[in-house]
Amino acid sequence: MTVLVVAEHEHHSIKGATLNTVTAAAACGGEVHVLVAGSDAGGAAGAASRIAGVSKVLHADSPAFAHGLAENIADQVLAIAGNYSHILFPATASGKNIAPRVAARLDVAQISEITHVVSADSFERPIYAGNAIATVRSADAIKVITVRTTAFDAAAATGGAAAVAAIGAVAGSEKLNFVSSEIARSDRPELTAAGIVVSGGRGLGSAEKFDEVVTPLADKLGAAIGASRAAVDAGYARNDLQVGQTGKIVAPQLYIAVGISGAIQHLAGMKDAKVIVAINKDPESPIFSVADYGLVADLFVAVPELVSAL
Repeated sequence: MTVLVVAEHEHHSIKGATLNTVTAAAACGGEVHVLVAGSDAGGAAGAASRIAGVSKVLHADSPAFAHGLAENIADQVLAIAGNYSHILFPATASGKNIAPRVAARLDVAQISEITHVVSADSFERPIYAGNAIATVRSADAIKVITVRTTAFDAAAATGGAAAVAAIGAVAGSEKLNFVSSEIARSDRPELTAAGIVVSGGRGLGSAEKFDEVVTPLADKLGAAIGASRAAVDAGYARNDLQVGQTGKIVAPQLYIAVGISGAIQHLAGMKDAKVIVAINKDPESPIFSVADYGLVADLFVAVPELVSAL
């Protein structure tokens, strides 16, 4: 039994989500191979070969993979899928885009966002916004899986010495034409990988107050900034900052919720944080049910005082 991890990378380096996915792959049993499909991605292939627990890296290099188009990556995965019992993707925007295409063309059921490997054919995954855990057993010959990366420790990025094998790259689809992309750049840590996250909710009242209250605290702590769906829908924060079931799943060492009531949708995205701090003037807010530390106070007074004390 051999398990394939489809790496998420920046051509010159491996993204952290790949390390968590390797840990999940190792739990499935057997050898762990990593596919790096990219353009001039020798750096990423080299980095993948140093990941602890990886026994082989498959490097497919082609201009067709330059922009990570899901259709082209899926074709590359399908070209080698028959050699593997499991194919794992990080449950990121990219992984969620590619995995269903692979599963559909293999005519197998995708197992989404696993949080625990019970055995080689059984996996746990959250359902009902994380309020229940389903154990899914698959009889498919090839199991296509996405991994909730916050549920698995990252494999060590160094210590491995896997062989890197160049494989033939598939031709890019003639039906696709990459036009452009707009990438938001920030000096802050990436939201899904940050050790500290400060999130604001609807209680902040406006985009101006969101920036005025949340940003100084995040700056003091060197934290990423998040937001509830209510805050995003109200226009207080950008869509890419949304934490929750329909946003990003985070599990930082410290999560500070400012003016967030704690709807189930939001809790599903952050309740695995190691320490949760909630600041809200309503003592009945559901956020306090999952918080390790709760402060019932006016956030417009409490947060600036906290910033001053840091």
